[in-house]
Amino acid sequence: MARKGSLADLATANPEFDVVVVGGGITGTGVAREAAGSGLRTLLVEQKDFAWGTSSRSSKMVHGGLRYLGSGKIRLTRESVTERQRLMQEAPGLVDPLPFVMPHFRKNFPGPKLFQLLLGIYDRIAGVRTRRYLNHQEALQWVPGLTPKCLNGASLFLDGVTDDARLVLRILDEARRDGAVCLNYTEARTLRRHEGRISGIELVDTEDGHTVTVKTPLVINATGAWASVLQKQANTTKPLEIRPLRGSHLVVPWRRLPVSCAVSLLHPEDRRPVFAFPWAGTTVLGTTDLDHNGDLNREPGITPEEVDYLMTIAGRLFPSAGLDRNDILSTWAGVRPVVTDGSGKAESKESREHVLREDNGLVSIAGGKLTTFRRIAREALELGLGEKRRNLLRPDSSPVFTRPAPTKRPAGIPFLTWQRLQGWYGANAQALVAATNLGPIGHTGVLWAELAWACEHEQVVHLDDLLLRRTRLGLVVPGGAAELLPEITRHCQPLLGWSDQQWEQEEKRYLKLYAQAYSLPEGEA
Repeated sequence: MARKGSLADLATANPEFDVVVVGGGITGTGVAREAAGSGLRTLLVEQKDFAWGTSSRSSKMVHGGLRYLGSGKIRLTRESVTERQRLMQEAPGLVDPLPFVMPHFRKNFPGPKLFQLLLGIYDRIAGVRTRRYLNHQEALQWVPGLTPKCLNGASLFLDGVTDDARLVLRILDEARRDGAVCLNYTEARTLRRHEGRISGIELVDTEDGHTVTVKTPLVINATGAWASVLQKQANTTKPLEIRPLRGSHLVVPWRRLPVSCAVSLLHPEDRRPVFAFPWAGTTVLGTTDLDHNGDLNREPGITPEEVDYLMTIAGRLFPSAGLDRNDILSTWAGVRPVVTDGSGKAESKESREHVLREDNGLVSIAGGKLTTFRRIAREALELGLGEKRRNLLRPDSSPVFTRPAPTKRPAGIPFLTWQRLQGWYGANAQALVAATNLGPIGHTGVLWAELAWACEHEQVVHLDDLLLRRTRLGLVVPGGAAELLPEITRHCQPLLGWSDQQWEQEEKRYLKLYAQAYSLPEGEA
């Protein structure tokens, strides 16, 4: 379903849904997937673009939470490891194994014996052994450029990595195939109640102002850091106390920091684990963990202090690389909706576990991890449906992703690219490669056919939707891919149906946004 006109079409249909999901990030799309897959009439709305918030700006890790195990959170670790294994099995090319290396330096915590003991428990929970100890020489072979000074060895283990925005889009596609209606740039403005319970919700198209009220007995509030906005309308007696925490990242060319695995070290300033890892043909450094006091409706950006923090760890781990600010391709910052107990503890000490609240037909979700989105979705639906109706949910063993039928790899498409396309696009991969232009865009590995597919099928409303979330060209090409814009215009403007004036406005909007939120802070470049 194309986005344009969709909200107006709902009005003519006198819409009624079993569940309305508010929020188009990983949690909301997970809820829509489980609801639609269970045969429930499902509507999902997102006030900005799908995955606009944290779900396109996470650390991309699909992991079991080794740090949570170290804090004694066995249940959270077990759930995370189980979901990690499941996602890697169901969606290869979208969620892939990634080796992690933790160097052990003389007289530095954690030591190899303690860390190997922790990894042993981690592997036991997962039911698969991935850990291995690397001696000094082996560690340098795994991580060329790693400082050899005081290096005793390293611990090796496996977790997962993904493209978080494409993960959201793939789940949305699965939900649509089961009948869900999914609309971006649609704000959930006002809850409607009858005899004290939710009876509907007023929606507004943020592009043209069109307003529709839909009937529903159940609203799932999966708006992350905005969760308290809707919850206040329900006159809740159990308000969620959300502490927005910002996590920022740097992106550098892979040739300047050529890592083939994630490399971690505890930062000397606060003893938090910070990573350098390969992603989308680049190397990413992250993350920070700080209170975010900015307007949640504005794109968050990295601060000069965060740049210093991440460059410090890069210099500590890889002194011979000589990285400086001129090497930085882009940045991103995401805001985590962490539920706080208000005790004033340090940012990194706050729990990452999710919390649910039910208020007469409104279920609000806050906290949680990317990896456990499916578990959170099912818990939210079970709570909202209640004991009498929760048996409507499909079996817990039901797959998130429909595995594409086996097909022969198209001529001219490299094996790894074909694996990625099948992971990102699922059953649509075959139709995508039927396009005439399968050429890559520069050295990015992204195909021109992918831009065409996004323009025609993935509800692109603004240019940043295309360059920052449908693809990641704005993050992996210098200058936000500004030099590619003339060619992108030639390929995409006719497909989007934008006039020359609209395209020019979108370019200006996108480049301003990139400068404000996806590049170095002003004066840092």
